[in-house]
Parts: sequence; C-alpha cells; structure tokens
Amino acid sequence: MRRELESQIRWGLCATALASALAGPGCTAIIERSSSSGSSGDGAPTVTGPGSSTTGGTMVGLDGKPLPPDSACKGLPLQPKTAPIRRLSRNEFNNTIADLLFDTSAPGTNLPPEVIGNGFSNDAVQQTVSADLVTGYADIAADLATKATQPDTLAKLAPCAASATTPAAQDACAQSFITSWVSKAYRRPLVAGEADELLTLEKSVTAADTFTSGLGAVIEAVLQAPDFLYRPEFGTKDASNASLIRPTGEEMATRLSYLFWGSPPDDQLHAAAQSGELLTSAGILKSATRLLQSDKAHGVVKFFFDSLLPITSLSDQTRDASLYPAFSPQMGQYMRQETETFLDNEIFAASGSWPSVLTANYSFMNEPLAKFYGISGVTGMAFQKVQLDTTQRRGLLTQAAIMTGTTVTNSTNPVLRGSFVLNKLMCRNIGLPSDPAILAQVKVPTDVSGNTARERFSAHSTQTICQGCHHLIDPVGFALENYDAVGQYRTMENGEPIDASGKLPDPDSSTTLPVVNGAVQLAQQLADSTDTQNCFAQHWLEYGFGQTLRGTPEDLCLQEQINAAFKKSGYNVKQLLLDMTQTPTFQYLPTQE
Repeated sequence: MRRELESQIRWGLCATALASALAGPGCTAIIERSSSSGSSGDGAPTVTGPGSSTTGGTMVGLDGKPLPPDSACKGLPLQPKTAPIRRLSRNEFNNTIADLLFDTSAPGTNLPPEVIGNGFSNDAVQQTVSADLVTGYADIAADLATKATQPDTLAKLAPCAASATTPAAQDACAQSFITSWVSKAYRRPLVAGEADELLTLEKSVTAADTFTSGLGAVIEAVLQAPDFLYRPEFGTKDASNASLIRPTGEEMATRLSYLFWGSPPDDQLHAAAQSGELLTSAGILKSATRLLQSDKAHGVVKFFFDSLLPITSLSDQTRDASLYPAFSPQMGQYMRQETETFLDNEIFAASGSWPSVLTANYSFMNEPLAKFYGISGVTGMAFQKVQLDTTQRRGLLTQAAIMTGTTVTNSTNPVLRGSFVLNKLMCRNIGLPSDPAILAQVKVPTDVSGNTARERFSAHSTQTICQGCHHLIDPVGFALENYDAVGQYRTMENGEPIDASGKLPDPDSSTTLPVVNGAVQLAQQLADSTDTQNCFAQHWLEYGFGQTLRGTPEDLCLQEQINAAFKKSGYNVKQLLLDMTQTPTFQYLPTQE
C-alpha cells in the first residue's frame, strides 16, 4: 500500500493525483495489517500494555486493576476501533519545514484554511483535499526547494554538494543526501527502491541543468509525497499477543513527537524506535517524559490554548475610542501575551493543575497593561509576575483577553460570554438554533430598554421558546458583567449598580449549585466542577488524537480512562499528556483501517 500511495505523486509531477489517491475525509485508504509490515524494531521484547490483559487483549484500567461493573470499557476489546491517517496540519507543516530546511517563514499559512472540526484544525476526518490545496503544496514545494538550494542553506543540508564536481562525486553526494535527509522527511528509514527512484530523478535533472537543480528537484518532490504530508501507520504485531497490532517503533516516534512537539522525531527518538523501546508502555512513557521536558513542548501547549481560547484576534479588535480610550490593537496584543505567559508559567513552572489555572491569584503584565488594569508599581516593557486584587480578579477567566475576546461590540454580551464558558470550558455544546424565526427572537436585544445588560438580555428568558437554553447561559454571562467590553473592572453601568449574581448549570437533577456573586466566585465554582475537568481532558484527547469524540462506546471508554487518571493526578496538565500515551488508543492500532 505504501508503494501505491507513493507512486501517485512521485517527483511532484502528478500533484493532482494526490487529490484522487488520498482524497476524502480522513484519507480513508484501507491498510491491511500483516506480519510483514513493521520496522527494525519488530519482534523486540514487549510488555503488556496499559489497559491490556495477558490472556486475551481485553480491557482493564490504566492502573492495571479490574474494571468496575459499570465501566464504559467493560466488554470492549483492547484494540481501538479507528486510527485515521492524519495529514500534517498547517502548524505541524510549518514546524516540520523549520526542522528539515531551517526555514522559519511559516509557509503553511499560505495554504487554504483548515476546517476547524475538533476545534484545533487537525481533525483527520475533516482533512479533505481540494485542488487549491494541491496547488498550494506544489507552489510551496517549488519555493522551498529554491531557497533550500541557496549556498548557505545547501551547505547545511548537503555539505558535500560544493565539492561534488565530477559525476561520481555528485552521485555519491546525492546518495548520501537522499539517504539521510529523505528518511528524516519521511520520519522512517527508506524502503527498497525509494532512494534509487529519487537518485534517478536527481540525475535526470542534473543532466539537463545543474547538480544543485537536481538536489532541488528531490526536495521539491519529497515535500509533495504522501509519506511527508501524511502520517501513515502500517503497524506491527505485538510480540506478547499476536492478535494485537501496535504502531511500529518509527510510527510511535512520530505519534509522540507530533503530540508533544508538533514536529518530527529527533535523533534520540529515532534511536528509541530502532531499539524496540517504543514497543513497550514503559519505553513510550520514558520518551514522552523527555519530550515534555523540552522547550519544544511549550509551543504545543501555546498552540492548544491559542486554539481553545478567543485570544488570537485581539489585536484586530476595534472599539469606540471615545468609550474605551485605553484600548488599542497593541493593548489587545499585550492581553494575549499576558494569557500565554500566565498559562506557560502555571503549567510548566507552578502547580500545573487546571483548577489552579482557573483560580490563580497572579498574572503577568508589562507597564502599559498594568496601567490598563489600574495596577501600580510595574515598570518597563518586560512581562513580570503581578499579584492580583482577588476581590476583582482571579484566574484565567477574569483576564482582559478572555473578556475582550468574548465581546464583539462596544457593549458586553452575557450570552456570548456564557456560551464560551459552557461550550469551551464545560463542553455543553449549546449552539445557535437554525430556525430563522427563532433566530430573530434570540438576536441581541437592541430594541429593549434597560440600563444594564441584565435588564436588556433578561428578555430572552421571558420567551418560552428561548428559556431552555437561556436559563443555562444567562446566569453564567451575568456573573461576568463586572468587566466591560475591553475587560476593565466596573461596578456600575450607565449609572446603575451591576448585579453580577449568577451560577453554573446544576450538574444533575439531584444537585443544586449555589448562586455566586461575580466572576471570582464563578471561577471557583468552575474549578470545583467535575464537568470542567472532564471537558478540559476531552479537548486534549481531541487535539492529541486528531479527531472529534462522538460518544461511541470506544470514545466513552477512552474518556473514562483519562478522566480517572486526570483526577488521580490532581488534575495536573502535564500528567494528563503523559497519561494519554498510556492508553490503548495511543499504543495500539485497529487490525484493519
């Protein structure tokens, strides 16, 4: 199958074949798993995987203990149901190009926008192939090949090129470059015949032009090859249970590197793959721990939160300068930087728990942002740790970035803010109605009198058709009304005191949550909510596995495993990522995809 995929786009001359060979959501090619597939790690000693049984590949808990009678995993096989072939996202494409070609220009941003899907633009089922995408890959590959063959860059990629002046020397140099660089681009050793085909391409172009052009042709072709653009997994039989299929060592190295770094495996990870270490749960955890300790992991966490939170367009936000003179696009950028700096510190340097992110009594500000908040004593442009007045602010939710990002006009909108909390932080998935007649009734109440947002927006809850959603949304949004349309704290609106009472929805019919007064108390209620913790874990599963969880038995089992592990760790974010690598879904493949 691998050879068939490669032949569809050899040398970049059949770019449109990518659309026909790999088109369709998720690249649903059938891969027969067989004992002939694998890598040099095949047959290495393998320990029983997490959630596995030594007798038949049936599920047990991640802690190795028997499942409780009501477990969602009860009766399910260890083998996951699906493992869709994933294409590099634009972010991953950029990171990979930076690693391979020392090019940090982020060329993937010129590709067509991705379907959001799971919320992170890497949902394999949504990764369709359009003609524009194929053309984009071809154009980018040609441009990158030109830049890569400039003297300074080529000296790094193929040091032998400058002195290769005879046909024999050029052949040897090309062979060396192909063996080393292409295997890095494909994230695996080359299989028989691959190097020969690329060498033939190089020689034909060199004969008609120059040796540099020949190497550029190889680079251009590889950057359009399925084994570069996609992450195919063929698997190998588990040495301890022949009925189970694991990713090969190199495939597991790729799974790990893109989960933790969003980029290709390094030499140390390749070495672990070749040794057979990545065919064991303990070996996978060892490498995962090392990757998470690297500075590269910070970039993935930043990307995750940039996708989850409404902060990426803050510098594009506009407000009436007469109403909000302290706000500007530059201030919006400072807000985003505050949130990103705070999250990085909390997760990698502080306690690292999701509840602590929601309730922290500090943040990071430079002098202009501190003045915006009304905080004195901060000087200079460098962001520094600042203690908060916890009667007004606490944790992520009360930061100006979140309050501004959930507002789109000069007036606050409790429905937008409440929907953000419910949908993004609690996974309630409350959407807009599709019926135009209902939409007309739930529009922003511009024709309703009232000095405060509560007075204006309470009209929704008086309409029978709107009550079902708004009795959940509005109390959350009203609790955030102490922050104006740019996130500055206030107690009055249009001369009237703000009533910031509200609460989260009750978790079930047997439990009634108390009413809270303002966002600080709401943040604590969020931090104490099991739904909040489980939702956060779900977002990481959907990002890490590149798919939307849809409530299938297998999805419910995976969520149960991770929710239990997340709780056991004290809701530690870094431990959550490590625990994901110990699930059967991460460590095994379906027998046929």
